[in-house]
Amino acid sequence: MNKIFNLFLVLILISACSFNKNSKFWTKSEKIATKQTSNIKLFKKEKEIDKELNTNITINFKQKPISSSISSNLNNNYNRIKFDGNLKKISKYKFSKIENFYQYEPKILFDRENIIFFDNKGSILKFDNQSKLVWKKNYYSKIEKKQKPILQFASNDKFLIVADNISKYYVLDIKTGNLIWSNFHSSPFNSQIKIFKDKFLIVDTMNTLRCFSIKSGKEIWNISTENNLIKSQKKLSMVIVGNNIYFNNFIGDISAVDLNKGELLWQLPTQSSLVIESAFGLETSEIVADSETLFFSNNKNQFFSIDISSGSFKWKNKINSNLTPTLIENYIFTVSLEGYFIVIEKNSGNIIRITDLFSHIKDKKRKKIKPTGFVVGTKNIYLSTSKGRLMVIDISSGKTISTLKIDNEKISRPKILDNNLFVIKDNAIIKLN
Repeated sequence: MNKIFNLFLVLILISACSFNKNSKFWTKSEKIATKQTSNIKLFKKEKEIDKELNTNITINFKQKPISSSISSNLNNNYNRIKFDGNLKKISKYKFSKIENFYQYEPKILFDRENIIFFDNKGSILKFDNQSKLVWKKNYYSKIEKKQKPILQFASNDKFLIVADNISKYYVLDIKTGNLIWSNFHSSPFNSQIKIFKDKFLIVDTMNTLRCFSIKSGKEIWNISTENNLIKSQKKLSMVIVGNNIYFNNFIGDISAVDLNKGELLWQLPTQSSLVIESAFGLETSEIVADSETLFFSNNKNQFFSIDISSGSFKWKNKINSNLTPTLIENYIFTVSLEGYFIVIEKNSGNIIRITDLFSHIKDKKRKKIKPTGFVVGTKNIYLSTSKGRLMVIDISSGKTISTLKIDNEKISRPKILDNNLFVIKDNAIIKLN
């Protein structure tokens, strides 16, 4: 009966609501230079953080920053990276425009000193740190190219694993770009890809975790979680700690699975039992882990700390963010969707400091700007926004040092490789140094 009611509610919502919405490689380096209507509130929304806290507190670290080449991919925690670029020069690598870029979270893949990305027709591009194209490969038919696939990557020293949102997955030789094998799946993929030994793992849009052989592409095992009719463009996340994998689904459940046996260890719902209401519009950050705890937040004003062993909540805080948090020593760093830089004590969940990063922006413009991701450097945090700005923020004080105009549209979460910082826009990779 509940499922019938939930389906009926979805149909009502769908009918009642409207949803709005090259030949050249790197460019030369350059200097950076209504009427109101009444609305019915469907779901209750808790009040977000809207004021600063303890702005006089400074944050200091005991440990030295790590090299960008050794930041972990398995636990999604990029830590504090050794980078202190002056960001005075900018160059671009242009490609065919990715339509509806604002809906997706495509990421650059680093292969040692090389960079791998894709264009609007599914061509995979690999170029080196001197901006020279190493290879360009496309394994899509004319019909598939017209669907403009969005690609996700994972790699080891030998293989490049690729999966997309049109149900295709395949493996290339990472040195040559030559195709090793290619398969089709029954549903699209929209998650991170993780490699474990000779296997890779990915979640499809039916909320099923699938484990494939890297060598052959054969499915080894799968774990199904509860499916729902509402899908999000927000990419699902997973982390590997020891011999277990932890992942989320579109309705906010967190599941733990034994990687060797393919057995479910525990599952924890993070939303209410009213699946349709709680999952409607849910966007969750990437899960970040240390050896004992999972951390993540969402756009429902919830930040969770979950015990890895038992799958129970350690603490929960009211922080509204779908951005990937960063763990450094005993601190958690995050930025809310309203533009507040928040520092949390990792074990207790207590908020140590809140700084308003958008305080200089007028209210009318502020409502149109959203942070899209950040990375932590030696002394500064580098935050990108939906309006093409890159903000440089002092970690110690939480104060904004400078704001660079990169574009007028969304730019991706920054990534750092050696002495360069990269962001993506809809038709170019931007390199700053």
